Amino acid sequence: MKAIVLAGGSGTRLWPLSRSNYPKQFLKLKGGMSLLQQSVLRLLSVVGPEDIAVITNGDYKFHVKADLEVLSPALSRNLILEPVGRNTAPAILLGVRYCIEKLGCSAADVIFVCPSDHVISPEGAFAEGLREAEVVARQGNIVTFGIKPESPETGYGYIKRGKPLGSYYKVEAFTEKPDAKTAAKYLKNGHYFWNSGMFAFSIGTIVEALRTYLPDVQWALESTVEDILGRFEEMPNISIDYAVMERSDRVVTIPLECSWNDVGSWDSMFQVYEKDDNGNVRVGDVVSIGTKNCLVMGDKRLIAAVGLEDLLIVETADAILVARKGDSQKVKEVVDLLKADGRKEAVEHMTTYRPWGEYTVLEEGTRYKIKRIVVKPGAKLSHQLHHHRSEHWIVVKGTAEVTIGEREMFVHENESAYVPKSTLHRLENPGRIPLEMIEVQNGEYVEEDDIKRFDDVYGR
Repeated sequence: MKAIVLAGGSGTRLWPLSRSNYPKQFLKLKGGMSLLQQSVLRLLSVVGPEDIAVITNGDYKFHVKADLEVLSPALSRNLILEPVGRNTAPAILLGVRYCIEKLGCSAADVIFVCPSDHVISPEGAFAEGLREAEVVARQGNIVTFGIKPESPETGYGYIKRGKPLGSYYKVEAFTEKPDAKTAAKYLKNGHYFWNSGMFAFSIGTIVEALRTYLPDVQWALESTVEDILGRFEEMPNISIDYAVMERSDRVVTIPLECSWNDVGSWDSMFQVYEKDDNGNVRVGDVVSIGTKNCLVMGDKRLIAAVGLEDLLIVETADAILVARKGDSQKVKEVVDLLKADGRKEAVEHMTTYRPWGEYTVLEEGTRYKIKRIVVKPGAKLSHQLHHHRSEHWIVVKGTAEVTIGEREMFVHENESAYVPKSTLHRLENPGRIPLEMIEVQNGEYVEEDDIKRFDDVYGR
């Protein structure tokens, strides 16, 4: 069996923690592993690293590679980069063609598809369900995992089970996110599951289904991966649910006996964390007095919550979200408003991640910007210049190897280097510990697009 992990989502409903340039699949919500890493680890209990392909987009390439290589170098070899987002049906078709062309799969091979940003436990129950899904998929079925609903959720899709077929069921109908009254009806009915968004099928079965129900992609079913990527913008923007699942008579559902959460909203996030004696989720430096059933998540500042109830409070370095519990699906509307106003808070964090490390904007104003830069051991920035700003580097920790024009030198802790405007320069970390430094930029224009690269080991 092969596995395809979908890792291209933007996670706007978890703003301000999740943003376009660093969405929720990369967040380390609990413990030291990102949601993407946790998703892949679950799969590794059943399939080998060489049998897992991850689909994402070019913007997230280095985030994904960094996460995967921590688990196994083999994982980053099967990385598929979509040139544009086209929803799950085109992504799955691309993944299937990749498995045929690059991994040598035949029509009989089974593929399991899952998102990269769900929370599932225990892992043993998931592995058991995955093995069962492979067996059922080999019989020509398109398998979905259904989750027994615990509450009348309006943020999830639902599956109505039909005729029992042993340990699984024929799917009678799919329903997209219902209103509260309908969701309560589904919960009481007992014949509905939450749609987990995880699927298993043989290559032959899914290719036949796509050929039958999505005629607009006929050309791609016979094309190479390279050709599909070159014409990916021509793909219809449609989910696999609409394209196939709601139309095929081969769809069955296996009840997955485990705890599952798609972490698709702050209300969902509230369910993931342990609560204190007053039913609060407190993450970070949080003090609460007379506060009940709230989620309070801080970054670096102290948050004091007094006399609050049923609220969601999330603080980051540049934004604070305050919402009533139950209204968290509307956070996407906030992001849409910010984007319409051209606000960078909709897209960027104060900390930006790069393949060589990260930088955090500490302060900025007219003609200046101050950053904290961290460079990984052995990593180097591109050989570059800036036309509109000079830079002053002060090393706080580690050793920097610096090239400024024709001059090369080492800069140690509490030493500095100056880079004039329009001067070729490069910064690298030759040591075995992270290099930390403060960068002071000064000039008439200090935005990130004032950069001209001459050489870059990361191919940017």
